[in-house]
Parts: sequence; C-alpha cells; structure tokens
Amino acid sequence: MAYYRRVGEVPPHRHTQLRGPDGALRREELMGEEGFSSDSSLLYHRGVPSAITASEVWELSGQARTPNHPLKPRHLRLHDLETGADAVTGRRQVLGNADVRITYVVTGTEPSAYYRNATGDECVYVEAGSGTVETVFGVVAYRTGDFVVLPRATTHRWVPAEPSRLYCIESHSHVAPPKRYLSRYGQLLEHAPYCERDLHGPTQPLLVEGPAADEETVVLVKHRTSAGVVGTAMTCASHPFDVVGWDGCLYPYTLNVDDYMPITGKVHQPPPVHQVFEGWNFVICAFLPRKVDYHPLAVPVPYYHSNVDSDEVMFYVAGDYEARKGSGIGLGSISLHPGGHAHGPQPAAIEASLGVEYFDESAVMVDTFAPLELGEGGLAVEDPEYAWTWARP
Repeated sequence: MAYYRRVGEVPPHRHTQLRGPDGALRREELMGEEGFSSDSSLLYHRGVPSAITASEVWELSGQARTPNHPLKPRHLRLHDLETGADAVTGRRQVLGNADVRITYVVTGTEPSAYYRNATGDECVYVEAGSGTVETVFGVVAYRTGDFVVLPRATTHRWVPAEPSRLYCIESHSHVAPPKRYLSRYGQLLEHAPYCERDLHGPTQPLLVEGPAADEETVVLVKHRTSAGVVGTAMTCASHPFDVVGWDGCLYPYTLNVDDYMPITGKVHQPPPVHQVFEGWNFVICAFLPRKVDYHPLAVPVPYYHSNVDSDEVMFYVAGDYEARKGSGIGLGSISLHPGGHAHGPQPAAIEASLGVEYFDESAVMVDTFAPLELGEGGLAVEDPEYAWTWARP
C-alpha cells in the first residue's frame, strides 16, 4: 500500500530518538516488505518487540487438501459449514494451493486469539457482521461488505460486535491494488474503480495500559517451513499493543464494496474490469449491482468461457445472480470452475437476460493461476449434483 499515513507520536527524523514523558526511549521497528525494498512503516514501541519467553507448537487442524480429480466443476454450500466461533482458530479450509488458501468462519462475539500470519497478507471479506480488528497499528472498524486487508506479520485480533461471517483469503504473498490502476509512484489513477478516500486505516494508536501492558501475551503465528504452513504459539514478554506511533505506507485498511465503482460497457465486459486486488498467482474481483450492457442486441449474462490458465472461485453473497438460476446456487454458495473446463450461464438464463438493464447481484471472485484443491471444509458441504446441471433442461 503506497498511500502514506502518520499516526500517533513519531520523531521529526527517522532512526532518531523518541522518548516518553518519563524519558524512556521508544524502540523503533522497521516493518518492511521485499527485503526493505518495497513498502514499509516505522513503529515506535514502549517495550521490546522481539522479547519472547516461550515458543511452542500450535497444531493447525484441517490442513490436508484433496485434488480436484476427476476434473469437474464444484458447488460448495458455505452456509451449511459448521465452524468454530473464534475468528482465527475457528476457520475451516475450503480451497487452497501453494499460493492462496480460502477459509471460512462464523464468529461469536468474543475476541479472537492474538494472531500473526507470517505466510502472507490476508484479505478478509466480511459477508455479514461488524466489529473491530485490533492491531499493532491501531484499530480498524469493519462492517458488512468490507475487504479487510492485513499485511503479513501484523499482530492483531478480531473483536466482533455481533456474530460475523468472514471469508478469509490467506495469501502466501502480498495483496495490493492492480498495478494497471496505479501511477508509477503508487497513486490510484482516475480510471481506477476506487481511490485513496475509500481506504480506511487506523487513525490513532492502540495502547494497552495498566498491569495488562506488562503481562505475557500469547500470539498465534502462522508461518512457513519446507513442509508447508505450520503454527507456533509465541509468548511475548509483554503485551504487543504497545506502539505509541508509526508512519509509512504499510498498514491494515478496509475497502467497502459500496465504495467500489463498477466498470460497465456497451457489451458484456470481461472479469478483469471487476478486479479489486491482486496477489502472486491470483486476483480478487467483486461483481456488484450495476447497469448492464446497453447495445440493443447485447446478451447481459456472461458468455461461455474457458479461462485456460486459471481456476475460478465465485462466492455468491447478495442479490439475485442472473446467470446461475436453475443450478442450485444461492446465497452463501461457492462455485469452483477449474481450468480445462468451459463454464458459463445456465442455458435458460441466457434468453431470460435479454433486455435486462440492471443486475442486482454481489459476488466475490478469486482466480488462481495454479490448480486449487479442496479443503476438508469444502468437501464437507459439496453439492454432488452441480456438475451435471448444464445438461439438464
């Protein structure tokens, strides 16, 4: 994220002394990407950010995945999936590969465990609910329709104000706006479907005060080994929320779909116009309520297509998705359309769409450039009849 922010106390010059009212020196931490050759922020701690007193194994459950073999499209009903109530430890893996994992959780109202994902950035879509995410950078509020972007290794916890449905896109890279929407200096350009005004980051520090500030605090860390993604429960010597100020271009933020401006055209537009973010070997798109094609002979629903380099995952979150009527897909559904298989609208939906001027639909799409496998959560809620629906009258 290349949009500069300054929050709380920072010294006039970087890498110079900052002291508290009692004269105590603040500890400066540089948090940066790509070997400090990309975006970074400087954080000023009361304590020592590297001080730990214990490190133990955190056993991650549900890590196994099943290849999509024999090859076929899949329909997964996420609203039938039972999860834990913790926004971190309650997640179940739906789909994944070496580049990205899609997990899902329905929270309660208790705060989650303290958590740090050191494998990559997380982009969490809030299907329903509201609350806050407490982070070392400060507090970020979330609500229905938000994308919550959390940079790699950001210590945080979820504090739901109400039960929340969270669709978690856990990358093994960084997540950022599409490069074609950015100037060479990182500003969002005029043809981008959103701008910096739509991005909401922390506005003030979050400092744990009193005796709790000096208490040991367990942070669950997801990280990588040669064997894959593993977990460690790391005990910090004091509470990690001790940052009095920070500045830079790396921090958590939200973008709500209501602030995204869909791009439309005279005829049907291809999926890249709906792109919101990109990571390594995957993209994230949002299909939102919009006016549709205005050519007099336009066919508003998508044409049949073979995205030969990608697997396509569509998560249907609101409205009435015109192209899928008659397939069994509804709100809370995921469709997986793998590379090597053409897909598109249900046959009856094509004629039904002619003359339609507006689509009231919302869906989040993830396209991956490596094959996706099914997690145990996805297999638990699969509709086994979906693959044959195009062949039915």
